[in-house]
Amino acid sequence: MPQIEDTTRNYRLDPDSFAGGYFRNAVYRHWDPYEDIPQSMLEADRSRLRGDDIDQAEFESLRRTLALFGAGEEAVTEDLTPLLQVTSDVDRELFLTSQLYEEAKHTQFFDRYWREVIDPVARDRGFEVTNPTDQRYFSEDYVALFEKTATAMERLLSEDSPTNRARAYCHYHLIVESVLAQTGYYGLQSTFSPTGADRTGENHIDLDGLIEGITRVRSDEGRHVGFGMHEVQRLIGEEEVDPGVVQSTLTELLGHVVGILQAGEELEEPAVSNEALTKYATEKTSRRIEIITDAAAELPPVDELVRIEGGREDTSA
Repeated sequence: MPQIEDTTRNYRLDPDSFAGGYFRNAVYRHWDPYEDIPQSMLEADRSRLRGDDIDQAEFESLRRTLALFGAGEEAVTEDLTPLLQVTSDVDRELFLTSQLYEEAKHTQFFDRYWREVIDPVARDRGFEVTNPTDQRYFSEDYVALFEKTATAMERLLSEDSPTNRARAYCHYHLIVESVLAQTGYYGLQSTFSPTGADRTGENHIDLDGLIEGITRVRSDEGRHVGFGMHEVQRLIGEEEVDPGVVQSTLTELLGHVVGILQAGEELEEPAVSNEALTKYATEKTSRRIEIITDAAAELPPVDELVRIEGGREDTSA
């Protein structure tokens, strides 16, 4: 029989723990990146993109955005493992295990969309067919952000401490997942869904398959962000991590996020401007800092964190 390190437990899991509640939510909201995104929706997206309502520059902007998302999901799938390795609380381990699985699903969705929508449209429109791994899509700020995230995670294996754990959560859960990804989804939804905010101009293409996919991805990531916020807040309150370390880490990394947003090709009439995206990212970072550095501040309930409008189904409970 394996040795049980924590002998104070009567049962293996704590049904009242924060992480345990989030794990149950993850099980309840399980989705399949193949079966739950109907083929018919992707076929409709292909049909719309084959028309003349989107020009080559706009298509390339979409392609770049999806390349960044796909690479990001793959990177975090790989980079989260050290945090799981140093975590000894079983309820947190269960949640992080579910998170790894979900990041792998997100990688699958973006790979499927590239294969079944992006490449066929590029061939039919006479555009250059490119790989989602093409280095043209990844700016210096993008590379720097993910290299720093990988370093922060790997540091836990040799220098595990409450402060280094807080830094790791800041990199991964609060900047990559919360600020960068959520800003990107906000931009995609504004561009390709009538439910998007800050839409400008009159001519739009609604890509229901893409929006359905990112709606489900965002539902998962709302839970990931909430868990990270809770852990940083706990580390500050219980482990006496300096709030200044959290604030300086988030502020430094926000600079890379802004650089990523500004690295894209400027379109004559973008559906949402770089200024609006930068404002969104900056305000989200400020709000995260405000909540997690205040031990008395309450996190939004998980149902609010995962509630995203825009897909075929309301993802709220």
